[in-house]
Amino acid sequence: MKMAKKCSVFMLCAAVSLSLAACGPKESSSAKSSSKGSELVVWEDKEKSIGIKDAVAAFEKEHDVKVKVVEKPYAKQIEDLRMDGPAGTGPDVLTMPGDQIGTAVTEGLLKELHVKKDVQSLYTDASIQSQMVDQKLYGLPKAVETTVLFYNKDLISEKELPKTLEEWYDYSKKTANGSQFGFLALFDQIYYAESVMSGYGGYIFGKAKDGSYNPSDIGINNEGAVKGAALIQKFYKDGLFPAGIIGEQGINVLESLFTEGKAAAIISGPWNVEAFSKAGINYGITKLPKLENGKNMSSFIGVKSYNVSAFSKNAELAQELAVFLANEKNSKTRYEETKEVPAVKSLANDPAIMKSEAARAVTEQSRFSEPTPNIPEMNEIWTPADSALQTVATGKADPKQALDQAAETAKGQIKAKHSGK
Repeated sequence: MKMAKKCSVFMLCAAVSLSLAACGPKESSSAKSSSKGSELVVWEDKEKSIGIKDAVAAFEKEHDVKVKVVEKPYAKQIEDLRMDGPAGTGPDVLTMPGDQIGTAVTEGLLKELHVKKDVQSLYTDASIQSQMVDQKLYGLPKAVETTVLFYNKDLISEKELPKTLEEWYDYSKKTANGSQFGFLALFDQIYYAESVMSGYGGYIFGKAKDGSYNPSDIGINNEGAVKGAALIQKFYKDGLFPAGIIGEQGINVLESLFTEGKAAAIISGPWNVEAFSKAGINYGITKLPKLENGKNMSSFIGVKSYNVSAFSKNAELAQELAVFLANEKNSKTRYEETKEVPAVKSLANDPAIMKSEAARAVTEQSRFSEPTPNIPEMNEIWTPADSALQTVATGKADPKQALDQAAETAKGQIKAKHSGK
């Protein structure tokens, strides 16, 4: 859907060395001579190529190759690769959301990466996990994002912020009047509702002993998930959320209410920092609140990554480029240009990054979050779960009934579409 982290001079140099030496000094030298005159194509996210401009120039000089950078919406790149890859007009390196990795691997679109463990260890555990399928690595993290709480400082001060979601409910009861609202969230969507449901014990997929997802174990309708959905329903039932934030247009209504100063706080993500700033809102950003059981609201971590196309004719060189673009030095430079929070562990406390309130909030919230499941079966969860939550929000079904139906539908679709793997 949508999508944070930091450095000392010694660690910076070490990370760059590790990244450049991923194939070993002799292999790197050999690759340089054999790749002379080659051209690599990189698909970068829209309006984000400025973040890798210097890195690309350095790689071209080091390897005596040409690197062509093409901007495309990162969430749509896999769609284009399906057509352009076999036709020979696709990229060597692309960028994509971590939750699409499993589907892309199943379809044979990505090349497995062979990089040393010390290179993999540069990144946060959650971000590198998002790139793994069947214990094999298919990408390197370039940036992370997760949902956070935006609040209007002209309506509520930092000291006044409720600490728990239940306290936000009480605050909204006092302030919501039909045109002005307290706290708002798109809880009719599992992407956001999972923050509450998982805090009470709900989950999307269970996990096997090796940490991989078990698609036969679906937890969107267990006791904890139902309890979370019941709390969510209270916000709608008691008129604390406007009817307009249910359904496809909900995100536009929610963001408009915030930019118009009609909502004290909303759950959104760092992708809205620029838009809210341009709107002139005097806002603050912090992690999501806790629940009454003491657990912090969770969230999905979105990971953007650099991946190598299975159709690349220069796969070894493309892997070197992916490693180079995602190393510590270039991750920090990319942050400075794009404000996308890097996934490199050592940048987690870098002063240049931590001076950003958004980066601090994303980093802190990431401690309570997990990657969006990256297995193909996740595609069968979104629609049934969202449909169920919308019936909960509109009062057309009680939480247990709605979530039981969603789980049954998801299981049926998984059996029909994925049982032959």
